[in-house]
Amino acid sequence: MSLYDEGHTIAGWTGVGITAVGGSVAGWGVCVSSPSLIATGLAVVAMSALVTWVLHLTGWGKPPGVRPREEWGMRVRDTWAREGHPGCVGCRLAGRGRRVSTVPEASSPAGDADAESRLLSPVK
Repeated sequence: MSLYDEGHTIAGWTGVGITAVGGSVAGWGVCVSSPSLIATGLAVVAMSALVTWVLHLTGWGKPPGVRPREEWGMRVRDTWAREGHPGCVGCRLAGRGRRVSTVPEASSPAGDADAESRLLSPVK
C-alpha cells in the first residue's frame, strides 16, 4: 500500500462536490442554450476554488507527500497549515509559504573575499 494520501481531505471533497454542481448547472445551460445558466455554473465552479482554498488554509486540506498513517483520516486537521506548506501555491498566495534558504558549501580557495561575500549574502 502506498504511503501517499492524496486528496482524501474535507477541502478536497468539498471542492469536488461544489465543482460537480457548478459543472452540472453549466452543462444544463449549454443544453437549454441559456447564457445565464452557463454563467451561473461557471461562477459556482469559481466559488468552489475559493471554498477549497479557505478550507485548506484552515487546516482541512493537506499538502502532497508522505504522511504518517495516523494523519490519513479525513477528519484529521493539518497542524502545519498556519505556518504554510513548503512548495504550496495556495499557502504562498495567502502569504504563508515557508522560505527555505540554502547556502552552498564554501568551495572557493581561502582568501577569495568575493566568493565569501556571495556565500554570506541573503538568498532572494
